[in-house]
Amino acid sequence: MAQRTGNADSVQCPVCLGDFEASVINAHLDNCLLNDAQSQASNTDRDIATESGPPPKKCRISSESASENCDAPAGTANPESKVHRAAPSSVFTMFQRNTAPNQSERSMFFSSKQTPSTNSKGGKRTSPEEKDLISPYQLKYDGTSTSGLTQTPTCLPAHSLLDSGKPLAELMRPSNLEEYFGQNKVVGESTLIRSLLDSQEIPSMILWGPPGCGKTTLAHIIASRSKKSGSIRFVTLSATSTSTSEVREVIKQSQNELRLCKRKTILFIDEIHRFNKSQQDTFLPHVESGIVTLIGATTENPSFQVNAALLSRCRVLVLEKLSVEAMGAILRRAADALGLQLLGPPGVRGDEDSAERTSGSELRVLIEQKALDTIAHLCDGDARVGLNGLQLAVQARISAARLGQTKPAGTSQDVLVQEDHIKEGLQRSHILYDKAGEEHYNCISALHKSMRGSHTNAALYWLGRMLEGGEDPLYVARRLVRFASEDVGLADPAALPQTVSAFQACHFIGMPECEVILAQCVVYLARAPKSVEVYTAYSNVKACLRNQRGPLPPVPLHLRNAPTRLMKDLGYAKGYKYNPAFSEPVEQDYLPTELRGVDFFTWEPSDL
Repeated sequence: MAQRTGNADSVQCPVCLGDFEASVINAHLDNCLLNDAQSQASNTDRDIATESGPPPKKCRISSESASENCDAPAGTANPESKVHRAAPSSVFTMFQRNTAPNQSERSMFFSSKQTPSTNSKGGKRTSPEEKDLISPYQLKYDGTSTSGLTQTPTCLPAHSLLDSGKPLAELMRPSNLEEYFGQNKVVGESTLIRSLLDSQEIPSMILWGPPGCGKTTLAHIIASRSKKSGSIRFVTLSATSTSTSEVREVIKQSQNELRLCKRKTILFIDEIHRFNKSQQDTFLPHVESGIVTLIGATTENPSFQVNAALLSRCRVLVLEKLSVEAMGAILRRAADALGLQLLGPPGVRGDEDSAERTSGSELRVLIEQKALDTIAHLCDGDARVGLNGLQLAVQARISAARLGQTKPAGTSQDVLVQEDHIKEGLQRSHILYDKAGEEHYNCISALHKSMRGSHTNAALYWLGRMLEGGEDPLYVARRLVRFASEDVGLADPAALPQTVSAFQACHFIGMPECEVILAQCVVYLARAPKSVEVYTAYSNVKACLRNQRGPLPPVPLHLRNAPTRLMKDLGYAKGYKYNPAFSEPVEQDYLPTELRGVDFFTWEPSDL
C-alpha cells in the first residue's frame, strides 16, 4: 500500500520509492508494476528458485553496481545470496538510461578513482544527467583539495586515438574553471559571474561568442559546480533538434521539481538562435517567474536573433575568440594528457621523462613545439578546430608508421609530428566568416571605412577576407557602386561608371576570376578624391521632409504644369519664365515660400 510522506500533497510509491501526487499515484502504480512484471518475466528460472521464499527487496537504480544499493532479503545471512543479486538486472528498466559512457571506454583514455555515488541507505544517488557531465578527463578524489575534486590526467599512448571513436575536442572538454582557458574577462577571479558561480546564484544568461570559444563547456562547468549542492537540476537541449512540445514538457517537469522537491532547474539551450521568435516566447513567463534558469548559447548577435523581451530577462556574456596563448595552453594540456613527447628547437628535446611513459613495444609519438605553435595560429581561435587538427595529424603519422613498419617486434619506434604535417592537415588558415551573420556586416563596414580613409592596403585585406570566407562577389560589387556616389561623388564622376562596370564584369565571369576586378575597383575607390557633398545635401533634404511640422508646403503655381484650360484659368504655370528663351540667367523662385533662402548643401537640421 502506498505510504504518505511528510508532504501532505505527495504519496510515496512502494515500488520505485518516488514521490507523486495523490491524484496520480494509482495510475503510476499500474505502470510501475506492469514494467516490473515484464522485467521479472525475463528471469523465470530465478523466480521459480525463489518462489517459496519472500520476494526480495527491490534495488534502487544507481550508477554503481547493484550490490552496493540492495539490502539482503529478510532472514538471509548468506553473503553469497547478495553476490548472486549483485549483477545488474532489468529491475525498473523504465528508469534506466544508457546515456553515460561505459567504464571500459573511459578507462581506455584516462584512469580515475571513482568516488562512491551512493551509500547503502540514505546516500545521494548519481542521476543520469550528472553522469553525462563527467568528462573523460576524469575527476579524481583528493583529500587535500578544498573542493575534494582535482583533475589528474594520466598519460595515454597516443596511438589509442585511432581506436577512440570520439573527437579529441570532446575528450579534452574541461570540467572545472581551472582548466578553462582564454575567457578571464568573463569568468576571471574578480569578475561578477565568478562570484555568482561561487555562491551558487546562477542568473539566466546568453553566452555569445564565435565557434570553439567554450560556450558549451562553460555551461557544463556551471552545471557541474551547481550540482554539488544537490538542489539544482541541469537539462541540455539543442535548438536544432528540439520541438516546442519538448521544451514545454521540460518546463512542466521543472515546475514539478520546484514544487515537490524544491529543486531548481538550469535549462541549457545550445544554438538558441535557431528558435524562431514564437518559440523563444515559450521561455518568457517561466524565466520571469524563476521556474527555470535559462542559459542559451549562440554564435549570432543576440540583438538580432533573440527576442528583446527574453534578452531583457537574461545577462549577455560575450566570449571572445581564443588568443594564440590560450590555444597554446589548451594544446599543451592535450599533448600532456595523450603522452606526447614535446620537442623544442632542432636538436633540443623537452620533456625527456615522457619517453618512459610508453613501453618499448609501443609507438612513441613525438611532436615539435613549432607544430603546436602552428596549430595555435592556424585555428583562428577555435579550440575545436585546433584539437581536432592535432588529432588528425597524429592519427595520420601513426597510420603511416604502422603501414611502413619494418623494425623487429619488441623494439621502440618513434613517430615524429612536424610542422609540415600540421599544415598538410589544416591546408589553410581557418577563416571565421558567416555570410548571414554579424561577421558579414563587420567586414563590409571595415571595407567601406578603409576605402573612405584612402587606406589601400586595409581595403584589400578586408576584401580578401570576405571573398576567401565565401562572400557573394555581387554583394561586394553592389556596395562599391553605393560607395562611388556616397563617398567619392562629384570629386571623381568617373568612379560611378567604374563600379557599374565592375559589377557587370563580376556578373559575367563570377569567382574566382572576378576577384581581381573587385580588387582593382577597390584600389581605384580608395585612391580617388572624396566628396560627400551630394550625399550630405540629400540627407539634409530627407531630414527637412521628416521634420516638417504640419502639411507640406504646396508647389508654387508658376512651377505647375497646365495641360488643361481649367488649370490655366486657375493660375497654373502663370508667370513661369522658360529658361532657354532668355540669353541671361533667369531670376525666379523654385522652392516653396516657406523654404526660400534654404541651401541644403550648407543647411543643418537643427536650424529648422
